Amino acid sequence: MKGNVVEFFIVFKKDVKPYEPKPFIPVDLNENSVSVLVDGKPMLLETNTKKITLGYEYRREAIITGRSTKDREVKRKLRKLRERDKKVDIRRKLAKLIVIEAFESMSAIILEDLPRRTPEHMIKDVKDSQLRLRIYRSAFSSMKSAIIEKAREFGVPVILVNPSYTSSTCPIHGAKIVYQPDGGDTPRVGVCEKGKEKWHRDVVALYNLAKRAGDVSPVPLGSKESHDPPTVSRWLRAKSLHSIMIEMKV
Repeated sequence: MKGNVVEFFIVFKKDVKPYEPKPFIPVDLNENSVSVLVDGKPMLLETNTKKITLGYEYRREAIITGRSTKDREVKRKLRKLRERDKKVDIRRKLAKLIVIEAFESMSAIILEDLPRRTPEHMIKDVKDSQLRLRIYRSAFSSMKSAIIEKAREFGVPVILVNPSYTSSTCPIHGAKIVYQPDGGDTPRVGVCEKGKEKWHRDVVALYNLAKRAGDVSPVPLGSKESHDPPTVSRWLRAKSLHSIMIEMKV
């Protein structure tokens, strides 16, 4: 009929394979690194957050000594230090690297369910002012949020688990892991009270995170990586975690 408009719609049907995660990628967030477990292989990805924080503070003190922070020139110089921008860039790139690995391997990401005020709780009993500053500015919650946000973009499941005692309990024997009280030569390596195996603090956390998410894969007993995991400093330009593993022959 004249004046009527007839609309046609063409519908395309596509079978989409449902995302049913089988493996897990546990992620442990620390002050100066992020640890991941891929195919049962732990890696420590250095973030250099400590260096960025302390470097900013040293240069900031040099700039404001004897001057007001309201001074226009002081403000300009402080902006050029770009501490926040550098940390945001690291968080975004690291989140993308982890999420893409999970997406391509159809894995779920496991994170500690850290409260928003985690740094405040961590520094409560810390007397060293420099260490308090580093922990407070390490932005654990921001790194966690960056991973979750990127995971949503790719439709990757994220499982949040209880963070209590993940780095102080042996995932094999359930016994306490004892670290040297004075730090010693290897402050992040402890010994299981029952089995006497050595555990790196970040690695044991990864295995415990996996267990709490329901992963029943066997934990390697006495492997060198449990107390001496490979540390990766140059990962910013890496295309994937697997490419890093191949390069390092992990």
